[in-house]
Amino acid sequence: MSPSAPEANVSRSRVVVVGAGFAGFQAARTLSRTVRNTAEIVVLNPTDYFLYLPLLPQVAAGTLEPRRVTVSIPDTLPRVRLVLGEAGRVDLAGRRVHYTDPEGVSGELEYDRLILAVGSVNRLLPVPGIAEHAHGFRGLPEALYLRDHITRQIELATDASAEESASRRTFVVVGAGYTGTEVAAQGTMFTDALARRQHPRRQSERPRWVLLDVADRVLPGLDRRLSSTADRVLRRRGVDVRTGTSVEEATRTGVRLDDGEFIGTRTVIWCVGVRPDPLVSQVGLPVEHGRLLVDPRLTVPGHPDVFACGDAAAVPDLTRPGEYTPMTAQHAARQGKLAGLNVAASLGHGEQRSYKHHDLGFAVDLGGVSAAANPLGIPLSGPLAGAVTRGYHLAAMPGNRVRVAADWLLDAVLPRQSVQLGLVRSWSVPLDTASPELARVPGGPSTKE
Repeated sequence: MSPSAPEANVSRSRVVVVGAGFAGFQAARTLSRTVRNTAEIVVLNPTDYFLYLPLLPQVAAGTLEPRRVTVSIPDTLPRVRLVLGEAGRVDLAGRRVHYTDPEGVSGELEYDRLILAVGSVNRLLPVPGIAEHAHGFRGLPEALYLRDHITRQIELATDASAEESASRRTFVVVGAGYTGTEVAAQGTMFTDALARRQHPRRQSERPRWVLLDVADRVLPGLDRRLSSTADRVLRRRGVDVRTGTSVEEATRTGVRLDDGEFIGTRTVIWCVGVRPDPLVSQVGLPVEHGRLLVDPRLTVPGHPDVFACGDAAAVPDLTRPGEYTPMTAQHAARQGKLAGLNVAASLGHGEQRSYKHHDLGFAVDLGGVSAAANPLGIPLSGPLAGAVTRGYHLAAMPGNRVRVAADWLLDAVLPRQSVQLGLVRSWSVPLDTASPELARVPGGPSTKE
């Protein structure tokens, strides 16, 4: 929509939701079902889809086609108006959100109620060479680029010298949290299949995956039983798991570890973690480690018309007094739903409630029939955990369930297609997605949630 176009429905209250990740999407969907035609609901987002991030490693590994993990906002939220753009500034006094659309045109949206759900971006550490030579993993462009890049490295290794071939067939994942563990687990199966098809007579030259983390175990933030299961599966597949290890420097041809060892590689995948979108700190309100401070009802103190949820908000954890809820998709989705209900209540539909939620457990898909899960605190592994994990994802996805299940079925009976698509170039997927000069490359895709 053009910024100068006349605003419609001026007599109705307008709710602007900034961001359509787990929190923003759920907030908009809840509002669309609650206030219906009594308020205008506007979602400001760089893309026209909600991205189901937990399945992104399967896109990079060729298990799922890219569109399977995207859910169309216009199709699933028909009573919601979508504005394509990236928020740049929030004017609290004027009740306006300033944004830039995909073609670089500036615009603004007035609001009566505002929900900030801008999510998070890659967390960079001051490691020389990482920003220039590592690949991030926060959006669909990164997953598409990484799948092409991995395929290309296996193909280029065919006619290279022994040293170069070993370097191209080595893949280093930095960060053994949820994302890094899944990327390594899925990636090793993908490259093994590529190598078998392209180098059937060179089975001794198996691709090598290295998983690094400064913590003393993989999945350091989760239950130790999940960690042990994941570690066992990774090592059984040949992944070189290095705990208590960090990267001191990254170059075009490899990484140097803190113990002085140099690992030759053309692929460094940065999965160290995330931090709140910098927009949150620029609003001018109190923050906690970059997250906007809110009360248990997700309202910003002193600003009853402003709500925040998901990774953008420091929400008091009523199950653990004195702490804030962690930055997980599980909390973000539930906070988004409550934010929608509380905004509706502020407009006269129902009563506001406080956020209180106990974690229901976690599930880590390790590829094939392997997984690690602890639904309701019950530790599971093997095929049963795999079934529970995939069942959980199908239930949690707001769309595309049949297509995802069909891709899983096809992957079980047919070989994966391993051609390069060439859709995304390296400059389109900068690691530092928070840098304005990098994240807003003309014509380049955004990687924000």
